Amino acid sequence: MSPITASFRQARPHQLADALQSARNYTLRLFDCLAHAGYDEAARVPHIATINPPLWELGHTAWFAEWYILRQAASSHPADAVGHSLLTRGDDWFDSNTVPHRSRWTLDLPNTGSLKTYCNEVLDRVVDKLSREANLDEALYPYRLALAHEDMHGEALLHMMQVLGVDAPGEWMNDIAAAVAPREIAYPGGTIQLGGPKDSGFVFDNEKMAHPCYVPPFSIDAGLVTNEQFGEFVADGGYQRAGYWSRAGQAWLMGQERSAPRYWQRDGGRWLASRFGRLQTLDPHEAVRHVTLYEAQAYCMWAERRLPTEAEWEYAAVSGQPGFSWGQLWEWTASPFEPYPGFEAGPYREYSAPWFMTHQVLRGASFATPSRFGSARFRNFYLPERDDIFAGFRTCAY
Repeated sequence: MSPITASFRQARPHQLADALQSARNYTLRLFDCLAHAGYDEAARVPHIATINPPLWELGHTAWFAEWYILRQAASSHPADAVGHSLLTRGDDWFDSNTVPHRSRWTLDLPNTGSLKTYCNEVLDRVVDKLSREANLDEALYPYRLALAHEDMHGEALLHMMQVLGVDAPGEWMNDIAAAVAPREIAYPGGTIQLGGPKDSGFVFDNEKMAHPCYVPPFSIDAGLVTNEQFGEFVADGGYQRAGYWSRAGQAWLMGQERSAPRYWQRDGGRWLASRFGRLQTLDPHEAVRHVTLYEAQAYCMWAERRLPTEAEWEYAAVSGQPGFSWGQLWEWTASPFEPYPGFEAGPYREYSAPWFMTHQVLRGASFATPSRFGSARFRNFYLPERDDIFAGFRTCAY
């Protein structure tokens, strides 16, 4: 998907130009899949808290790049951008900070053709402006931010396709390789620098600032929990035994009427899984996915294990020790999403701060994450009940 495999965080102007074009092509490709299924019309999109109408997503992604690059916005505050959007009502339609989620279904948006024209015009102007920028981290910051934003929304479009049962491009139908052989890696512990160093190019605000963190000795799974392993928990009545579930997990489970992960379906003596609207036999060797934090915690309680902290996860990922495999799925950790010492909100002020203490940290990347985006230091974060995302987990010994 990406023309560069190196991290976007250090990408130079020519790499950024190629990557921005690739990201936009990918956004349009996924939008077309959704439009083919009829979801370019907001009225046909169900009102679900975790998705937006695809036409709004398309316009918002281009608007974000226009806001921070073409209009040179110093922050996400409405008064901090220069000039006006190329669309007469662009700010009224696509500013996620001022347009309530529920109203995105009733906006009088331009038609698909007009919004695609807008997307192309914004990208052309962005690439032209980029060609004249200095090859400095400060000058390239808004371009890297816009690229990261579009990559994240690209993955969110795939979440939406899974939720709505929309057929995905072929490369995503057989996307996860078999998990590594079950084994455990022991780490001696020690002090690491947690977070993004100042000299690492682009750094998300919640990764600042890098600070020393002592990690006690620990042992962690080399790979993710598999469908087969999680299936043993299911077969042992894991969803019926309240003792395995936290209080919040029990409350969530009572509202679900669920006895297995969201997209599992029993077919006689075997399990099937729904993948982008298609039923397929559940591969026992794949990592289990589309599980909530609560399900991961319950499994750990049943297995007499625990989730790793985000510091343990980062320690293992940056240690260089062979055998620690990551990048198949986002991984739930035991850590609530909290600010690091010295946190200050970045220009995109609402990216992190509103979600502290209500969301949970996930680490790694997923099969749907562009290679340029993956980083052992990236802190993803979601509400504990999210099961639409491409997330799994691994466990640690007590």
